[in-house]
Amino acid sequence: MMKPNIWKNPYFLTGFLYITLLILASFLYSILWGDEVRRLYFISENGLPVEAAPISPKWAFPFGTDPLGLDMLGKIVIGAKYTLITAFIIAFLRVAVSLPIGFVLGIYLGKYRKSVNGMIDSFHYLPLSILAYFLLKPVLWEPYNGFPTTLTERFIIEIVVLTILIVPVISSLLGNEIALIYKEEFIFSARVLGANRLRIIVKHILPSLKDKLVIMFGQQVMQTLIIFIHLGLLQLFVGGTDVDYSFAKDPPQSMTNEWSGLIGDSFRYLQGAPWVPLTPILFFASAMFAVALMMEGYVRVTSGHSYYYKKFKEKYEGAAKGETFDVSQSDFERVKHRDKSLSG
Repeated sequence: MMKPNIWKNPYFLTGFLYITLLILASFLYSILWGDEVRRLYFISENGLPVEAAPISPKWAFPFGTDPLGLDMLGKIVIGAKYTLITAFIIAFLRVAVSLPIGFVLGIYLGKYRKSVNGMIDSFHYLPLSILAYFLLKPVLWEPYNGFPTTLTERFIIEIVVLTILIVPVISSLLGNEIALIYKEEFIFSARVLGANRLRIIVKHILPSLKDKLVIMFGQQVMQTLIIFIHLGLLQLFVGGTDVDYSFAKDPPQSMTNEWSGLIGDSFRYLQGAPWVPLTPILFFASAMFAVALMMEGYVRVTSGHSYYYKKFKEKYEGAAKGETFDVSQSDFERVKHRDKSLSG
Protein backbone atom coordinates (compact mmCIF):
# COMPACT_ATOMS: atom_id res chain seq x y z
CA MET A 1 0.00 0.00 0.00
CA MET A 2 1.43 3.37 -1.03
CA LYS A 3 2.08 5.88 1.72
CA PRO A 4 -0.01 9.05 1.15
CA ASN A 5 2.06 12.01 -0.08
CA ILE A 6 1.22 15.25 1.67
CA TRP A 7 2.87 17.27 -1.11
CA LYS A 8 0.22 16.08 -3.55
CA ASN A 9 -2.64 17.37 -1.43
CA PRO A 10 -3.98 20.62 -2.98
CA TYR A 11 -4.99 22.14 0.37
CA PHE A 12 -1.60 21.66 2.00
CA LEU A 13 0.30 22.62 -1.13
CA THR A 14 -1.69 25.82 -1.65
CA GLY A 15 -1.18 27.02 1.92
CA PHE A 16 2.49 26.02 1.96
CA LEU A 17 3.26 27.73 -1.34
CA TYR A 18 1.51 30.94 -0.28
CA ILE A 19 3.47 31.21 2.99
CA THR A 20 6.73 30.22 1.31
CA LEU A 21 6.31 32.70 -1.54
CA LEU A 22 5.58 35.53 0.90
CA ILE A 23 8.73 34.79 2.91
CA LEU A 24 10.93 34.30 -0.16
CA ALA A 25 9.58 37.48 -1.77
CA SER A 26 10.35 39.37 1.44
CA PHE A 27 13.97 38.21 1.53
CA LEU A 28 14.39 38.80 -2.21
CA TYR A 29 12.98 42.33 -1.91
CA SER A 30 15.41 43.15 0.91
CA ILE A 31 18.35 41.72 -1.06
CA LEU A 32 17.53 43.70 -4.21
CA TRP A 33 16.22 46.99 -2.80
CA GLY A 34 16.99 46.90 0.91
CA ASP A 35 14.18 48.42 2.94
CA GLU A 36 13.48 51.18 0.40
CA VAL A 37 9.78 51.57 -0.44
CA ARG A 38 8.35 53.28 -3.50
CA ARG A 39 6.85 56.67 -2.74
CA LEU A 40 4.07 58.61 -4.49
CA TYR A 41 3.14 61.96 -3.00
CA PHE A 42 0.36 62.94 -5.43
CA ILE A 43 -1.27 62.16 -8.76
CA SER A 44 -1.64 64.95 -11.28
CA GLU A 45 -3.63 65.42 -14.45
CA ASN A 46 -2.88 68.20 -16.93
CA GLY A 47 -0.25 69.49 -14.52
CA LEU A 48 -2.71 69.81 -11.64
CA PRO A 49 -2.68 67.54 -8.54
CA VAL A 50 -5.93 65.54 -8.29
CA GLU A 51 -5.09 63.18 -5.40
CA ALA A 52 -2.52 63.40 -2.61
CA ALA A 53 -1.24 60.78 -0.20
CA PRO A 54 -2.71 58.59 1.11
CA ILE A 55 -3.50 57.54 -2.45
CA SER A 56 -6.20 54.97 -3.07
CA PRO A 57 -5.37 51.68 -4.85
CA LYS A 58 -4.26 52.03 -8.48
CA TRP A 59 -2.84 49.64 -11.06
CA ALA A 60 0.72 50.71 -10.22
CA PHE A 61 -0.03 50.68 -6.47
CA PRO A 62 -2.55 47.83 -6.02
CA PHE A 63 -2.94 48.43 -2.26
CA GLY A 64 -2.55 52.20 -2.35
CA THR A 65 -0.11 54.26 -0.30
CA ASP A 66 0.07 55.34 3.32
CA PRO A 67 -0.21 59.01 4.44
CA LEU A 68 3.52 59.45 3.70
CA GLY A 69 3.05 58.23 0.15
CA LEU A 70 4.78 54.88 0.77
CA ASP A 71 3.60 51.87 -1.22
CA MET A 72 1.56 49.61 1.07
CA LEU A 73 2.45 46.46 -0.91
CA GLY A 74 6.16 47.18 -0.55
CA LYS A 75 5.80 47.60 3.21
CA ILE A 76 3.81 44.36 3.41
CA VAL A 77 6.45 42.42 1.48
CA ILE A 78 9.29 43.80 3.63
CA GLY A 79 7.50 42.95 6.87
CA ALA A 80 6.37 39.46 5.85
CA LYS A 81 9.59 37.73 6.93
CA TYR A 82 9.58 39.36 10.38
CA THR A 83 5.91 38.58 11.01
CA LEU A 84 5.66 35.04 9.68
CA ILE A 85 9.04 33.67 10.73
CA THR A 86 8.62 35.05 14.26
CA ALA A 87 5.15 33.48 14.52
CA PHE A 88 6.46 30.10 13.31
CA ILE A 89 9.38 30.19 15.75
CA ILE A 90 7.09 31.01 18.69
CA ALA A 91 4.63 28.26 17.73
CA PHE A 92 7.43 25.69 17.37
CA LEU A 93 8.99 26.61 20.72
CA ARG A 94 5.63 26.45 22.48
CA VAL A 95 5.09 22.87 21.32
CA ALA A 96 8.73 21.82 21.75
CA VAL A 97 8.98 23.16 25.32
CA SER A 98 5.55 21.88 26.37
CA LEU A 99 6.03 18.34 25.03
CA PRO A 100 8.62 17.11 27.59
CA ILE A 101 6.65 18.77 30.39
CA GLY A 102 3.54 16.99 29.11
CA PHE A 103 5.37 13.65 29.27
CA VAL A 104 6.36 14.33 32.88
CA LEU A 105 2.77 15.25 33.80
CA GLY A 106 1.17 12.41 31.88
CA ILE A 107 3.51 9.56 32.84
CA TYR A 108 5.76 10.37 35.77
CA LEU A 109 3.41 12.61 37.80
CA GLY A 110 0.14 10.87 36.96
CA LYS A 111 -1.23 10.94 40.50
CA TYR A 112 -0.56 14.68 40.79
CA ARG A 113 -1.94 15.52 37.34
CA LYS A 114 -5.42 16.55 38.52
CA SER A 115 -3.96 18.93 41.08
CA VAL A 116 -1.61 20.44 38.51
CA ASN A 117 -4.47 20.77 36.00
CA GLY A 118 -6.52 22.57 38.63
CA MET A 119 -3.78 25.16 39.08
CA ILE A 120 -3.16 25.51 35.34
CA ASP A 121 -6.89 25.96 34.62
CA SER A 122 -6.60 29.53 35.88
CA PHE A 123 -4.37 30.35 32.89
CA HIS A 124 -7.36 29.79 30.59
CA TYR A 125 -8.99 32.92 32.03
CA LEU A 126 -5.96 35.21 31.82
CA PRO A 127 -6.16 37.79 29.00
CA LEU A 128 -3.00 36.68 27.23
CA SER A 129 -2.65 39.76 25.03
CA ILE A 130 -2.98 42.17 27.96
CA LEU A 131 -0.51 40.17 30.04
CA ALA A 132 1.92 40.12 27.11
CA TYR A 133 1.47 43.88 26.72
CA PHE A 134 2.50 44.66 30.29
CA LEU A 135 5.44 42.24 30.17
CA LEU A 136 6.74 43.45 26.82
CA LYS A 137 6.15 47.20 26.99
CA PRO A 138 9.38 47.89 28.96
CA VAL A 139 11.27 46.04 26.21
CA LEU A 140 9.48 47.07 23.00
CA TRP A 141 8.41 50.66 23.73
CA GLU A 142 11.28 53.00 22.84
CA PRO A 143 12.32 55.18 25.82
CA TYR A 144 13.29 58.84 25.51
CA ASN A 145 17.02 58.11 25.17
CA GLY A 146 16.56 55.29 22.66
CA PHE A 147 16.55 51.52 23.02
CA PRO A 148 19.19 50.05 25.35
CA THR A 149 18.83 46.74 23.45
CA THR A 150 19.46 45.75 19.85
CA LEU A 151 16.73 44.71 17.42
CA THR A 152 17.83 41.06 17.67
CA GLU A 153 17.71 41.14 21.46
CA ARG A 154 14.18 42.56 21.40
CA PHE A 155 13.05 39.83 19.01
CA ILE A 156 14.55 37.16 21.27
CA ILE A 157 12.92 38.59 24.41
CA GLU A 158 9.53 38.82 22.72
CA ILE A 159 9.80 35.25 21.43
CA VAL A 160 10.71 33.97 24.91
CA VAL A 161 7.89 35.85 26.64
CA LEU A 162 5.19 34.84 24.14
CA THR A 163 6.42 31.24 24.35
CA ILE A 164 6.46 30.97 28.13
CA LEU A 165 3.03 32.53 28.59
CA ILE A 166 1.23 29.64 26.88
CA VAL A 167 3.50 26.74 27.92
CA PRO A 168 1.51 25.86 31.10
CA VAL A 169 -1.75 25.47 29.17
CA ILE A 170 -0.24 23.41 26.35
CA SER A 171 1.71 21.26 28.81
CA SER A 172 -1.49 20.46 30.69
CA LEU A 173 -3.36 19.55 27.51
CA LEU A 174 -0.51 17.39 26.27
CA GLY A 175 -0.20 15.75 29.68
CA ASN A 176 -3.88 14.76 29.56
CA GLU A 177 -3.54 13.35 26.05
CA ILE A 178 -0.37 11.43 26.92
CA ALA A 179 -2.03 9.99 30.02
CA LEU A 180 -4.88 8.67 27.86
CA ILE A 181 -2.45 7.05 25.42
CA TYR A 182 -0.45 5.56 28.30
CA LYS A 183 -3.57 3.64 29.40
CA GLU A 184 -4.09 2.05 25.98
CA GLU A 185 -3.79 -1.73 25.61
CA PHE A 186 -0.79 -1.61 23.24
CA ILE A 187 1.13 0.41 25.83
CA PHE A 188 0.20 -2.14 28.52
CA SER A 189 1.41 -4.94 26.23
CA ALA A 190 4.73 -3.17 25.69
CA ARG A 191 5.19 -2.76 29.43
CA VAL A 192 4.43 -6.46 30.00
CA LEU A 193 7.10 -7.35 27.43
CA GLY A 194 9.64 -5.35 29.44
CA ALA A 195 9.81 -2.01 27.60
CA ASN A 196 10.92 0.82 29.87
CA ARG A 197 9.21 4.21 29.93
CA LEU A 198 11.76 5.90 27.69
CA ARG A 199 11.30 3.27 24.97
CA ILE A 200 7.52 3.50 25.30
CA ILE A 201 7.72 7.28 24.88
CA VAL A 202 9.97 7.10 21.81
CA LYS A 203 8.53 4.07 20.05
CA HIS A 204 4.83 4.24 20.92
CA ILE A 205 3.60 7.55 22.37
CA LEU A 206 5.46 9.97 20.11
CA PRO A 207 4.24 8.30 16.89
CA SER A 208 0.69 8.38 18.29
CA LEU A 209 1.05 12.10 19.04
CA LYS A 210 2.68 13.14 15.76
CA ASP A 211 -0.47 14.15 13.91
CA LYS A 212 -1.91 16.02 16.89
CA LEU A 213 1.37 17.87 17.44
CA VAL A 214 1.27 19.09 13.83
CA ILE A 215 -2.29 20.35 14.34
CA MET A 216 -1.31 22.01 17.61
CA PHE A 217 1.61 23.72 15.86
CA GLY A 218 -0.76 25.17 13.26
CA GLN A 219 -3.16 26.34 15.97
CA GLN A 220 -0.32 28.08 17.79
CA VAL A 221 0.83 29.85 14.63
CA MET A 222 -2.65 31.32 14.19
CA GLN A 223 -2.95 32.22 17.87
CA THR A 224 0.43 33.98 17.73
CA LEU A 225 -0.64 36.02 14.71
CA ILE A 226 -3.80 37.04 16.58
CA ILE A 227 -1.70 38.17 19.55
CA PHE A 228 0.44 40.22 17.15
CA ILE A 229 -2.72 41.96 15.93
CA HIS A 230 -3.83 42.70 19.51
CA LEU A 231 -0.42 44.09 20.46
CA GLY A 232 -0.37 46.10 17.24
CA LEU A 233 -3.67 47.76 18.14
CA LEU A 234 -2.06 48.61 21.49
CA GLN A 235 0.87 50.12 19.51
CA LEU A 236 3.37 47.53 20.74
CA PHE A 237 5.05 46.21 17.62
CA VAL A 238 7.17 43.15 16.88
CA GLY A 239 10.82 44.14 17.21
CA GLY A 240 10.06 47.45 18.90
CA THR A 241 7.94 50.59 18.62
CA ASP A 242 9.69 53.68 17.25
CA VAL A 243 8.46 56.58 19.40
CA ASP A 244 8.92 60.23 18.43
CA TYR A 245 9.45 62.50 21.47
CA SER A 246 9.82 65.76 19.52
CA PHE A 247 7.43 68.69 19.92
CA ALA A 248 5.57 67.99 16.63
CA LYS A 249 5.77 64.26 17.15
CA ASP A 250 4.79 61.59 14.67
CA PRO A 251 2.67 58.64 15.81
CA PRO A 252 4.47 55.46 16.99
CA GLN A 253 5.76 53.44 14.06
CA SER A 254 7.05 49.94 13.36
CA MET A 255 10.82 49.66 13.01
CA THR A 256 10.66 46.67 10.65
CA ASN A 257 7.37 47.13 8.71
CA GLU A 258 6.07 43.94 10.34
CA TRP A 259 2.35 43.66 9.85
CA SER A 260 1.07 44.39 13.37
CA GLY A 261 2.91 47.70 13.29
CA LEU A 262 1.27 48.56 9.97
CA ILE A 263 -2.10 48.11 11.70
CA GLY A 264 -1.29 49.93 14.92
CA ASP A 265 0.19 53.06 13.40
CA SER A 266 -2.56 53.46 10.77
CA PHE A 267 -5.81 52.30 12.39
CA ARG A 268 -6.98 55.89 12.77
CA TYR A 269 -7.26 56.07 8.96
CA LEU A 270 -9.95 53.38 8.87
CA GLN A 271 -12.62 55.85 7.77
CA GLY A 272 -10.69 58.30 5.63
CA ALA A 273 -8.28 55.85 3.95
CA PRO A 274 -9.48 52.34 4.83
CA TRP A 275 -6.96 50.60 2.54
CA VAL A 276 -4.10 51.65 4.86
CA PRO A 277 -5.10 49.53 7.91
CA LEU A 278 -7.09 46.96 5.92
CA THR A 279 -4.11 45.90 3.80
CA PRO A 280 -2.11 44.38 6.71
CA ILE A 281 -5.34 42.98 8.15
CA LEU A 282 -6.01 41.28 4.80
CA PHE A 283 -2.55 39.71 4.77
CA PHE A 284 -2.89 38.57 8.39
CA ALA A 285 -6.17 36.89 7.45
CA SER A 286 -4.72 35.33 4.31
CA ALA A 287 -1.72 33.96 6.21
CA MET A 288 -3.99 32.38 8.84
CA PHE A 289 -6.16 30.96 6.08
CA ALA A 290 -3.05 29.47 4.45
CA VAL A 291 -2.07 27.81 7.74
CA ALA A 292 -5.62 26.48 8.06
CA LEU A 293 -5.36 25.02 4.55
CA MET A 294 -2.12 23.30 5.52
CA MET A 295 -3.76 21.80 8.61
CA GLU A 296 -6.76 20.67 6.58
CA GLY A 297 -4.56 19.08 3.92
CA TYR A 298 -2.38 17.32 6.49
CA VAL A 299 -5.37 15.82 8.28
CA ARG A 300 -6.99 14.72 5.01
CA VAL A 301 -3.79 12.91 3.97
CA THR A 302 -3.04 11.27 7.33
CA SER A 303 -6.55 10.39 8.48
CA GLY A 304 -8.76 10.56 5.41
CA HIS A 305 -11.32 12.97 6.87
CA SER A 306 -11.78 16.73 6.90
CA TYR A 307 -10.36 18.48 9.97
CA TYR A 308 -12.79 21.41 10.00
CA TYR A 309 -15.81 19.33 9.00
CA LYS A 310 -15.05 17.04 11.95
CA LYS A 311 -14.80 20.03 14.30
CA PHE A 312 -18.17 21.40 13.24
CA LYS A 313 -19.73 17.93 13.37
CA GLU A 314 -18.45 17.43 16.91
CA LYS A 315 -19.80 20.84 17.86
CA TYR A 316 -23.35 20.17 16.70
CA GLU A 317 -23.42 16.57 17.94
CA GLY A 318 -22.15 17.79 21.29
CA ALA A 319 -24.82 20.47 21.40
CA ALA A 320 -27.48 17.84 20.73
CA LYS A 321 -26.17 15.84 23.71
CA GLY A 322 -26.05 18.89 25.98
CA GLU A 323 -22.26 19.28 25.98
CA THR A 324 -20.79 22.75 26.34
CA PHE A 325 -17.63 22.86 24.26
CA ASP A 326 -17.52 25.03 21.15
CA VAL A 327 -15.74 25.04 17.82
CA SER A 328 -12.98 27.34 19.09
CA GLN A 329 -11.68 24.64 21.42
CA SER A 330 -8.62 22.67 20.41
CA ASP A 331 -8.61 18.91 20.03
CA PHE A 332 -6.85 18.59 23.37
CA GLU A 333 -9.36 20.77 25.19
CA ARG A 334 -12.17 18.55 23.89
CA VAL A 335 -10.31 15.48 25.14
CA LYS A 336 -10.08 17.10 28.54
CA HIS A 337 -13.81 17.92 28.51
CA ARG A 338 -14.64 14.37 27.45
CA ASP A 339 -12.58 12.91 30.31
CA LYS A 340 -14.37 15.07 32.84
CA SER A 341 -17.79 14.05 31.53
CA LEU A 342 -16.88 10.36 31.57
CA SER A 343 -15.46 10.50 35.09
CA GLY A 344 -18.61 12.29 36.23
